[in-house]
Amino acid sequence: MQKVFGIIGYPLSHSFSPAYFKKKFEAGHIDAAYNAFPLGNIEELPALLEKNNKLHGLNVTIPYKESVIKYLDETDVMAGTIGAVNCIAIKSGRTKGYNTDVIGFEKSLAPLLQSHHRHAFILGTGGASKAVAFVLNKLGISFQKVSRELTGALHYDDITPELIKHHTLIINTTPLGMYPNTDTFPKLPYEAIGRQHLLYDLIYNPEETKFLSLGEKQGAVIKNGFEMLEIQAEESWRIWNETSP
Repeated sequence: MQKVFGIIGYPLSHSFSPAYFKKKFEAGHIDAAYNAFPLGNIEELPALLEKNNKLHGLNVTIPYKESVIKYLDETDVMAGTIGAVNCIAIKSGRTKGYNTDVIGFEKSLAPLLQSHHRHAFILGTGGASKAVAFVLNKLGISFQKVSRELTGALHYDDITPELIKHHTLIINTTPLGMYPNTDTFPKLPYEAIGRQHLLYDLIYNPEETKFLSLGEKQGAVIKNGFEMLEIQAEESWRIWNETSP
């Protein structure tokens, strides 16, 4: 019986996962399918699982990485600690959540880190930001979250040039700049960015967001989220195969 995998989120027109896994299955002669399942509301998940009894695994993307947890039978320790899930394994009708963003982000970030990258800004407070914060804690890098909302995080209006100079690692976990809204970007004093800065954007479409472009013009090292996605996709595949009957 052909195994079926997929991704849930909304919208999913930007997702790289269906094409990535289609290519992987074809290259490896794997009898499996990977489908996009756009859900207008996470409450639709139980019906999706009931209707698609061939599902063996799902990826989870914006905006459901946090809200999906209450619909799962269990989570692994790391995903539970983080409070965000982006990978679901399905076995014998039971669902278990994992977070593969952590390994994807850490492995793609680590080679770029220098000794002066000791203080970071995390732009955004959603599910992806939780995985980023987990990794920075593990690496001993202090950070502050930045948000447009009154969430207890630092507001964008409070970011001064002096703070930018002190925080030489800046990570965008928001959808600002993602296709098709490529003209949007986090509002920061980019003139204070310099050659010691590392700007990392979890967005991969477009390849270079306005956030990255503005940083690069100031001499910063830049990195998009494509490698992170590849790593987390392969980790998802490993999890699904280890947990499959």
